[in-house]
Amino acid sequence: MNSDRLTDEMLSAIEKELRTQVYRLPAAEMREMLTYHMGWTGEGSGTAAQGKRIRTLLTLLTCAGTGGTWQHALPAAAAIELVHNFSLIHDDIEDKSDLRRGRKTVWKKWGIAQAVNAGDLMFTLSRVSILNLSRYIPEERVLKAASCLDHTCESLTFGQFLDLDYETRNQISVDDYWKMISGKTAALTSCCAKMGGLVSGAEQGTLGKLAGYGQNLGLAFQVVDDWLGIWGDAALTGKSTESDLVSGKKTLPVLYGLEKSNEFSDKWKQGIGNPESSHKLAAMLEELGAHDYVVQQAEGLTSKALNFLENTISNINILAILREFTIDLLSRKK
Repeated sequence: MNSDRLTDEMLSAIEKELRTQVYRLPAAEMREMLTYHMGWTGEGSGTAAQGKRIRTLLTLLTCAGTGGTWQHALPAAAAIELVHNFSLIHDDIEDKSDLRRGRKTVWKKWGIAQAVNAGDLMFTLSRVSILNLSRYIPEERVLKAASCLDHTCESLTFGQFLDLDYETRNQISVDDYWKMISGKTAALTSCCAKMGGLVSGAEQGTLGKLAGYGQNLGLAFQVVDDWLGIWGDAALTGKSTESDLVSGKKTLPVLYGLEKSNEFSDKWKQGIGNPESSHKLAAMLEELGAHDYVVQQAEGLTSKALNFLENTISNINILAILREFTIDLLSRKK
């Protein structure tokens, strides 16, 4: 089976698994918020509104790559995707984001209180889904998988806490940034990669390497996301390139600029809340070398991620898919 056919089959299966979890909810009014957020219903629904399901693919591929049956990892992959989407619903509230994938966010459409409920429900569904692994693997491994997800949610929430906290703190370093995104972004991708190995029954050493792969992949993913937030094409990303520079968020390019230039620091502080300043700030960052620095960081992290894959994935066809998958995330435009 070629790589495109396999990943298409995986994506189709995970979509079915996710819909099974969400559509079984009896309360249609609450269910609508979830199906809307997942990109299945409402104005603008469709593939572009559903996201890339990157984390689900990572779980299924690492399961297959370490000798497991990827279909057995579907409940875990669904649980991870539900956790990811629960965090997005809450993040949009906390960040006051009006748009997600080019559509109104849940809180903008239904209000903050109901959006909090929708996120809570999405999280609860993830807990139901992970326990469905008992259909395929021993209870001992199910508990390990559930524990992995629980600890990941703890790291994810702490990372979001730091992200919000950094907005009001004057002195934030690049080192602080790595601590924040290790929880906010990389913890979940690390769990995804490790989860596939847990389902397949991989040995402890392999699980550690899978976690390391996912950790570096997640760091690289966030760094690229920060780059796109300033220099990406808004028509492709569905997010204004003005928002990251004027919202007060201390992304990697911004922190680099703050450390390198007092002039940029002054201009950035003055420009918070003023979209008209974004183009000048972006140009200043590029002159300071932030553009190239961020690209170099993403490339280095991607190289580390690929190194963890070597001698970890036993299936050479899956290894090739994961290599391509990793490199594609670095070069993505949205």
